[in-house]
This record gives sequence, C-alpha cells and structure tokens, in this order.
Amino acid sequence: TVATTADGFEKALAVLNKAPDLIITDSQCFDQVYKAKPSQSALTSFSVLFAAFKGDIEKFVVGASLIDEMTEKSRVLIAEACTHVPLNEDIGRIKIPNLLRKKFGPGIEITNICGNDFPDIEGLKEYDLIIHCGACMFNRRHVLSRIASAEAAGVPITNYGVVMAKMAGILDKIILP
Repeated sequence: TVATTADGFEKALAVLNKAPDLIITDSQCFDQVYKAKPSQSALTSFSVLFAAFKGDIEKFVVGASLIDEMTEKSRVLIAEACTHVPLNEDIGRIKIPNLLRKKFGPGIEITNICGNDFPDIEGLKEYDLIIHCGACMFNRRHVLSRIASAEAAGVPITNYGVVMAKMAGILDKIILP
C-alpha cells in the first residue's frame, strides 16, 4: 500500500516496481488521477466505496445519469452528513456547485444542508436532484432511509464521488463496487 497526495501521485507511481492493481483516490482528484494512472490500474474513490458500503450504488449511478437532463433552472440539494467548518476547497459547498454552475450556468439553484438536517418528503419534492456526501458520519441504515425518502418524493439521489466521476466523464471507467 502506498499513500500520496495528488501532487505527489506521479512521483509515487514512478517508484513502484509495477503498476498498482487498484488506485483509490479522493473524488476531487478523479480527472487528474485518471489521466495519469497506468492503463492497467483500476480506479475508484473513497466516496464511491462509501456509496456502495453505506448506500445503494446502483441508485446513485442512476441519479447521476440524470445530470444530463438538468438545465439552468434545475434545483439541487447537496446533503452533507458532518457539520465541519468548510474549507476553501470544500467538495460539497465549493467544488460540486462550481462544476454544476460551469455546466448549467449561474441560474442553477443549489441548496446545502448538513448534519441531521434533511427535508421531509414534501420538502424533497422541490428538488430535481439530491447529491449526498459519502456519509462517513452516518450508518448504512440512516443513508438508506434518506434514499427511501428521496424515492418516495420521486427525486433522484446520488453521491459526491459518483457525481465527480460523472462530471469528469469517467463514470463508466471506474470501479463501482
């Protein structure tokens, strides 16, 4: 096992005797790592692994596929489990919203919530897509209950890592456990 930062990724690869079988990256680095990884190395992210472990990976992939149908008038709910103080490059509050605005324009409506805040079924109906974090702070039952609420409201739900892979154009090229 080798651990590295994104800026040390290529240097870390260079010191290995052979290409790694699997690379697990931070979803924010998908594009960079995919472009630099050896062709024989499989790729996934922590968030995608959590999507499978804590949630329902198939439903998250279906939810991400609906990004193609969104418009500048779409409304997105970004739900983060933890209540940490956001960093300058926070994935849920900065990076994903910036990617969505770049793709759809500044009119796309994005609402962020954190912790145990989560709208009821009627409140969820206001949104076109729910993007959930990896949920490292929640157990599987809690995440599945959120997925069930989204389904009851008729709103697709996905996960940070799945969205980042979709937006990088590599969702069909990563390992989905």
